[in-house]
Amino acid sequence: MTQVRAVLFDVFGTLVDWRGSLIAELTAFGEKTGRRADWAGLVDAWRGAYQPSMQRVRSGEMPFATLDALQRASLDHLLEKFAIVGVSAAERDWMVSLWHHLRPWPDSAAGLAALHAKVITGTLSNGHVALLVSLARSGGMRFDVIFGADIFRHYKPDPETYLGACALLDLPPGAVMLAAAHNSDLAAARACGLKTGFIPRPDEYGPSQARDLRAEADWDVIADSVGALAESIRSSC
Repeated sequence: MTQVRAVLFDVFGTLVDWRGSLIAELTAFGEKTGRRADWAGLVDAWRGAYQPSMQRVRSGEMPFATLDALQRASLDHLLEKFAIVGVSAAERDWMVSLWHHLRPWPDSAAGLAALHAKVITGTLSNGHVALLVSLARSGGMRFDVIFGADIFRHYKPDPETYLGACALLDLPPGAVMLAAAHNSDLAAARACGLKTGFIPRPDEYGPSQARDLRAEADWDVIADSVGALAESIRSSC
């Protein structure tokens, strides 16, 4: 742990509450426009389309596209599937833009500020830079550096993302930690030589969440909040 010089964060689910934020905004939209719909179901299905859409890029089936473009294509299909009619192009663009303003978990901003005093902090997300900058500013989250998928033209868990961030920081992988709420993300980072920090978010997927409720490996740090992660790293460095 004394080697850690930078902590990079997964963002969606780890630092921000995508599900609660989107359901609240879309429910309010439905009430305002008189559209009755299963907004929670739409949000869950939208997030469910996240990995399959990125896999089309990873596999070479389609060229690299930003998360906004992938989310828009998924949304167009899901609005039809959920029989939500009459949604204009401008309204669809607004729905996609909601991903730029998701609410942070209560511990995120303060924990990042505490961690920033000791090490380099940044994002390592499948979001693109513009999206991540918007999230950081709207959520009051301070980072030294923003790494997004568009920098590497790859999506996690492609090793180009983890190793690319280390290279840009001019640090060996063992001096960089990925902090995430997802065991699979941490496993991919560890395979590339990075340190790992697990922060469980048992409410990320709502009341039926069945995965990532606990650490599934001996990650370097297991903490119940960003602040606790910061304290662990501060006390060991």
